Amino acid sequence: MMKEALKPQERDFRIPIAGATPPDDRFAAALRGFGPLGILAIAAIAAGNLVIAPLSAVLVLLWAWRSHTPWREIGYVRPKSWIRSLILGVAFGIAFKLLMKAVVMPALGADPINQAYHYLAGNSAALPGMLFAVTVGAGFGEETLFRGYMFERFGKLFGTGTGAKILIVTLTAGLFGLAHFHDQGLAGVEQATIVGLVFGTIFTVTGRIWMLMCAHAAFDLTALAIIYWDIESQVAHVVFK
Repeated sequence: MMKEALKPQERDFRIPIAGATPPDDRFAAALRGFGPLGILAIAAIAAGNLVIAPLSAVLVLLWAWRSHTPWREIGYVRPKSWIRSLILGVAFGIAFKLLMKAVVMPALGADPINQAYHYLAGNSAALPGMLFAVTVGAGFGEETLFRGYMFERFGKLFGTGTGAKILIVTLTAGLFGLAHFHDQGLAGVEQATIVGLVFGTIFTVTGRIWMLMCAHAAFDLTALAIIYWDIESQVAHVVFK
């Protein structure tokens, strides 16, 4: 029985090549698998961010293209409305960051000042680099890696059942948290893990990554604004005096 065709707004982002999807081959199958080549691909993708933050995400897209993995499997699905997803993502990202800064992190006993990035307070010279980092590096890069790619890989290993989905959300959130330890310490791990749990749950339910990219960028841009304007302490003490 033929599968029902996707509605126009639900088609993935695959770019047609000569009007057809490339035929499968052994190399593509090996990239999708967990043999030597598949493990090598995972290691290369994971190491990409050690060079520059968005590199891992770029390698994910190259892997998806060459392994003939449908774009929808890494969350690259056309939203029903680009504008609505953008507005929803930005609004959610801003509100989520304010909630974390004013309520969640103070409740966990975190320092109201992010010492790792406090040098950004009033530092206009550092803004261009940070704007690139939080939009391209975090919004595009981290979401493609930690939600899109890791959910696809773990999904192939553990399956698609409810228990497997809970495990995948937990694992990816933990890895996302640990990735923030080197520069932000325990507080950074705590915050990133919570963000990973929330974003991972949303991704599990929707299977779409565009809104999360917008939300992630808005989350970090809000954090950057709070630091740049040097109002971290005020925001952190809105609820807990």
